[in-house]
Amino acid sequence: MDFRPLKVSGAFEFVPRVFPDERGLFVAPFQEEAIVRAAGHPLRVAQTNHSVSRAGSIRGVHFADTPPGQAKYVYCPIGSLLDVVVDLRVGSPTFGEWDSVRLDAAEFHAVYVAEGIGHAFIALEDDTVMSYLCSEPYAPAREHGISPLDPALGLPWPAGLPPIVSEKDKAAPTLAEALDQGLLPSYADCVAYYEKLRSAHR
Repeated sequence: MDFRPLKVSGAFEFVPRVFPDERGLFVAPFQEEAIVRAAGHPLRVAQTNHSVSRAGSIRGVHFADTPPGQAKYVYCPIGSLLDVVVDLRVGSPTFGEWDSVRLDAAEFHAVYVAEGIGHAFIALEDDTVMSYLCSEPYAPAREHGISPLDPALGLPWPAGLPPIVSEKDKAAPTLAEALDQGLLPSYADCVAYYEKLRSAHR
């Protein structure tokens, strides 16, 4: 499996080989060895999530208090979506910047999102499925969000696709408001936690 780092450090795109034949296809969207090569440690899978979304549905921008945060490995087994990672780590050289990857059921590309990085996506067609492997279970008290429509972020939502956003995500603070409220993770704390995970693997 090939991979490449995204603009936000700690996020990677993975490209598995797809094997089609007369029966259909076979693919291994998640391969631990590739994660270890990219991140320097394996992904502990504490929970898997599954969402089905209508075209235009936006989920995110979500993140969790770090440590321990919640790393995610995501791919799209049905439909297509635009996946977005946002650097929310205060003190990061790329704080406030984002990158995006198209994920779909033809190529099965995947994205790894390290702890402390914001994650969001928009479904590009009806009945789009997102599969998530998460390093920590859902913990409401530690979960936060940034408005996906924050104009200062300028996330790359397609212009011709009216956004469908939950009331919770609509009410989320902008990046500037979250910064003022002290909600955002520290880059130094995140980097120290990444090193702790790598050291445990050595």
